[in-house]
Amino acid sequence: MTALLVALFVLTYLAIAFEELLKVNKSATALIGAGVLWTLWAVSGAGHEANNQLSETLIGTAQIAFFLMGAMTVVEVIDTHGGFEIVTRQIRARSLVALIWIVCAVTFFLSAILDNLTTTIVMVALVRQLVGPREDRLYLAGLVVIAANAGGAWSPMGDVTTTMLWIGGQVSAAAIATKLILPSLVNLAAPLAVVSWVLRGRTVLAPERMPTEPGGPSTFERNLIFALGIGVLLAVPVFKAITHLPPWLGILLGLGLLWAAADLIHRGKPPEQRRGMVIADALTRIDLSAVIFFAGILLAVGVLEHAGVLAALAAWLDRAIGRLDVIVMLFGLLSAVVDNVPVVAAAMGMYPLAQHPADSFLWEFMAYCAGTGGSILIIGSAAGVAAMSIEKIEFFWYLRKFSLLALLGYLAGAAVYIAQAAMLAG
Repeated sequence: MTALLVALFVLTYLAIAFEELLKVNKSATALIGAGVLWTLWAVSGAGHEANNQLSETLIGTAQIAFFLMGAMTVVEVIDTHGGFEIVTRQIRARSLVALIWIVCAVTFFLSAILDNLTTTIVMVALVRQLVGPREDRLYLAGLVVIAANAGGAWSPMGDVTTTMLWIGGQVSAAAIATKLILPSLVNLAAPLAVVSWVLRGRTVLAPERMPTEPGGPSTFERNLIFALGIGVLLAVPVFKAITHLPPWLGILLGLGLLWAAADLIHRGKPPEQRRGMVIADALTRIDLSAVIFFAGILLAVGVLEHAGVLAALAAWLDRAIGRLDVIVMLFGLLSAVVDNVPVVAAAMGMYPLAQHPADSFLWEFMAYCAGTGGSILIIGSAAGVAAMSIEKIEFFWYLRKFSLLALLGYLAGAAVYIAQAAMLAG
């Protein structure tokens, strides 16, 4: 039965990887895989115990799903009110290299506050408004992907995998921020320095600007929603630290406050002006299919965990390789080829907290490697796929221009973290 469960999980994952070829949405594939795996596990003899195990897995999965839905809605409301323009309007530069450094710095820190996917969408859209020549925009978009993934790796809310580790108790917000920010900065700085040398001497050529349409939120409304939304996102780690309650409750509390504020500032407007501005409308625009995909994958991985497959894999890796740092770096390289969500979910099932407690080397290094390893290929992260869709970046163009640079940054940042961990341990 174990072999059958593993084979079905592999088939599920292959179907997800070849989503475009099969023309079947990966969320549907994940749900089918999870349902079939749990059904087989239940009828294989697990019986009533399988029901208890499913309930246990569901609790962890639901926490991540609630958190993602709340955070995505907050970001959507800020974007709808034009709040991100407060940041993007400040970005001005004549030199292309100077613009690259500004855009990457903003992306790096904005990704830590929001998430790498949302930040990539915002920043690539911004680049389209600032830079005209397509070749220059492609270089900027490639660096945005690396910066967004690097920025997301050192924040509990910057990437789905760091959120998973945070909610699961493997890392704390303070530890991951203080210990991973330097490796993440090095991860970005290495490719950024090379691209800056390649593009030295070029000036920024702006695109033709279209006249803006009148209307929309007022300056007061935009600033208020931006301040409240960012405040909610920043307050979630504080809420968890003070109350010791799960982050999903903090983000839902913040969403409720933002919802009430949005309703109040728009209460006197006619329905056609309120449409799209209130949170009830924002809920219809968030990417629920992504949330469902994460839930399906986590449920599927839960079967392998309870069947003992992940523990056996961890033991085999320890025997075959022996070095934990090498094992984690292999996980990171794997996340460049496949989605990092199941990679991290598998690792969480392979290594119990009793053996590797919170904020230990394994979990912090896993957060770095899984978060930044996806930059090596354009399809290796949600940020890369988003940039690929918006700017129509070709897979092989990115492979030629950025894969080696991203690998250089990945290895450099990993070396910094390993050296840093050795110094702290000594």
